[in-house]
Amino acid sequence: MMVLQMNYTSEMEKAMHGAHNVCYATYCRKHEVRMRVERRREQEYIQSQRLVADLTRNQLR
Repeated sequence: MMVLQMNYTSEMEKAMHGAHNVCYATYCRKHEVRMRVERRREQEYIQSQRLVADLTRNQLR
């Protein structure tokens, strides 16, 4: 089992809990939680890229 070794701050902890409703220690310890968070991050990234593309297209008109 691979465990992420990172130094993290209380701000990072707050952001993780606020955005994904999970503490950072759980994120590091549980593979299924980490995969759920990363899938959500990927979907949010894709949505943001689509939004940027739409805005860019609208500005060019």
